[in-house]
Amino acid sequence: MLDKIEKLSKVLNESYSEKTLRASLGTFFAKNLGINKFSINIEGKDTLEQHYNFKFPMFKHKKCIGFLEFNEESDDLNRFLEIAAPFISLKIQNIVMSEKMQKNIDFHETMKNIAKIIETQYELNYVIPIIGEMLDKFFMDYLIYIFITEENLGLNALAWPSACNDKKILKMVEDISDKTLTDDKMTYAIPLKSESKISGVLVAKSTNEEITEKDIDYLNQLSVQIGTTINRANVYAEILKHATLDALTGFYNRRQLEERIKQEVANAKRQKAPLCGIMTDIDFFKSVNDTYGHAVGDLVLKTIAKVIRGQLREYDIAGRYGGEEFSILLPFTKINEAQMVAERLRKSIENKVIDISKINPESEVKTIKVTLSLGVYEIKDSDKDEDLLKKADKALYQAKNTGRNKVVTNNDD
Repeated sequence: MLDKIEKLSKVLNESYSEKTLRASLGTFFAKNLGINKFSINIEGKDTLEQHYNFKFPMFKHKKCIGFLEFNEESDDLNRFLEIAAPFISLKIQNIVMSEKMQKNIDFHETMKNIAKIIETQYELNYVIPIIGEMLDKFFMDYLIYIFITEENLGLNALAWPSACNDKKILKMVEDISDKTLTDDKMTYAIPLKSESKISGVLVAKSTNEEITEKDIDYLNQLSVQIGTTINRANVYAEILKHATLDALTGFYNRRQLEERIKQEVANAKRQKAPLCGIMTDIDFFKSVNDTYGHAVGDLVLKTIAKVIRGQLREYDIAGRYGGEEFSILLPFTKINEAQMVAERLRKSIENKVIDISKINPESEVKTIKVTLSLGVYEIKDSDKDEDLLKKADKALYQAKNTGRNKVVTNNDD
């Protein structure tokens, strides 16, 4: 008996979660007491599955908090449990309390991070995947879906993840006006509201057990924060239509860049001065986002913007064309000079080490490197304003399709 207690003590000391404890105890009872099937019923539900013919109660302050369940009963098992059950019960209580505390900490961290997104990101097609990743990480046993209301189409369109093949969920979000929990308690849908207006739907589908009351409470609170974030993103998006700078990089946004192109092309033709355009694209940027998260993606964009700024002259013009694409205007610059600028920029990015340890501390990888593909073009007298970047983009396309991490010049006459 003493030998079994010592072995049990080792099992308890080495178990740090309910899942590992359940597995370790199952192995322990099989090896030492010949028990083939074992489970822990922490909820203490008064039901016996067919293969659990014996259950032994666990107590906390004389109150039953659950059962140790076995496929068979024996005198040896009963004698052992009379001594060991209090120790197992105490370990389970400690694990449950620890996991609840950690989940509360993770919940408040998720709430805070969702609230912070709006400080740097305003585009919904960028914001929603970040939120989706956060919820997936928090609700490990649930499939999370986020739908955004398309007012002009009169429907809720899936925004996260890329696909939903569950017809019941698609039916649920068609005309939802209030929180809905399915009869089997496996799927929960909540309208995302802000200022009493529905802006989307959050859906959680359990892949294991029924959705708990606590998780429903978490989902309700998170839905409020997500609804507020979506509303702010929509408001900021409207404001930014009239803005000139990209919020993340500090470069001109696409709208303002197009205005500057008109001005620079007009100046170049009037003064008969050379003008070159460079289009750049971060190689395999989607892989960075998918592997390390969108926060690291933001850091990469800001880092590259800083490198670009450091390589340009005071009167050169840089803009964020969209996503991971940057555009550069080089006034009074001939094509051979622009090629040198592009090549210098390519090498600077290739050699730049980006520290992601503070942004993604959980990643085993602490630093990453990325590369840049670039297309260069010098405007001709016969070109229209939009040809400057259109033809530079044509060269960029060739760079991306012939190996990436290179500079290609468009010598289109």
